Amino acid sequence: MSNAPLMPKATAVWLVDNTALTFDQVADFTKMHPLEIKAIADGDSAQGIKGMDPISTGQLTRDEIEKGEKDPNYRLKLGESRVILPQSSKKKGPRYTPVSRRHDRPSAILWLVRNHPELKDAQIMRLVGTTKTTIASIRDRTHWNASTLTPMDPVTLGLCTQIELDFEVQRAAKEKPLDQAYGGATLLPASETTRKDDEYESSDKSQDDLDVDAVFAKLKTIGGKKHDEDEDEL
Repeated sequence: MSNAPLMPKATAVWLVDNTALTFDQVADFTKMHPLEIKAIADGDSAQGIKGMDPISTGQLTRDEIEKGEKDPNYRLKLGESRVILPQSSKKKGPRYTPVSRRHDRPSAILWLVRNHPELKDAQIMRLVGTTKTTIASIRDRTHWNASTLTPMDPVTLGLCTQIELDFEVQRAAKEKPLDQAYGGATLLPASETTRKDDEYESSDKSQDDLDVDAVFAKLKTIGGKKHDEDEDEL
């Protein structure tokens, strides 16, 4: 429950016109200054304002008014209002852009699309207060003024702050997976190639040595056998 009645000035007009309450009592009830109540009583203020009966809205009772009229020091107590105000929806709409800045939004969108392609449409909408249709038309170059648009920094245009822009850019960078750059094929380190070459050479050399020894041994065997056959013939 609010500490002040609905439409305090209209309520003050009604109390001044219909009760014998003091200026201080009316001022305390309506949360206004006593001089304002005096100006209302003198006709210097609130001219043309129709008084609102606080009794009909349940904010004040006749018993309270009678108590106040009998005792100038008595302070009126605000009752619970019978008027139920609709709850305001807390849906967060698009960012409000002043009328004087709205013609700069396409240029700002073009700048964001070119310089920060990682930004999503929702992020651009939060930064400059636009719609997805406008963003899509600028991306596709189908905007009615696409031929004359010039990219302009939204911070310079006053459509958003640098902190807000940096926040959205960092947020988009975190959500976008990092692409691993292909560096191309590289040569093996010298230590690796040298070690393998040494192994290959040693193995080849040992293999060659084994083959040579086997050849000589075979030749000796053949030669000895042939010599024995010649002696038998003789």
